Amino acid sequence: MEVFFAVLSFAFSSTITPGPNNLMMLASGVNYGVKASVPHLIGICLGFPLMVLLVGLGFGAVFSQFPALHSIIKWLGIAYLLYLSWKIASSAPRALEGGNGKPFSFWQAAAFQWVNVKAWMMATGAIAAFTTVGGAVFWDVTQIVLAFFVMSFPCVGSWLVFGALLQNLLKTARAQRIFNIVMALILASSVVPLLVEEWRHFA
Repeated sequence: MEVFFAVLSFAFSSTITPGPNNLMMLASGVNYGVKASVPHLIGICLGFPLMVLLVGLGFGAVFSQFPALHSIIKWLGIAYLLYLSWKIASSAPRALEGGNGKPFSFWQAAAFQWVNVKAWMMATGAIAAFTTVGGAVFWDVTQIVLAFFVMSFPCVGSWLVFGALLQNLLKTARAQRIFNIVMALILASSVVPLLVEEWRHFA
């Protein structure tokens, strides 16, 4: 039980902190509100634990044998994060201007976890830290998956609710557009450490 609480603590601290998922939830809350963003939220909260399960049960070994595949996914993730940053920055404030933009669907949010570099770091970090060599791997992985499942909804959901509350402050289209641009810049900046890492790798 002590191990499970340790995993819960890790899951909370890594899930509540800023990252692509939370920044996108915040922006979605501001632009679309809670109700329209629920499929996006559920996609994250179910998609990430599923990813942890597959990585923990050996999917990660594929990348150990084929490091080029991991590099390809990393570059796809960088490109997709930059694309999402542009989409957020250029999106019209739907609630204020009647824009046609839509929040992520359940499947888009779930699939996004596989190109979300922070999600990979969280998944591999948890598996490395809380599984024991020669131990009951399936039970260890199950505890990790349950911990992230339990923590995902309140942690990621709090960013969505906070974004929806910000709608009351961002009452003009100009203010909401500025917010979108700021969120896009923060999201885009998350790829800088990855680009530096890749530059050092090839240098």
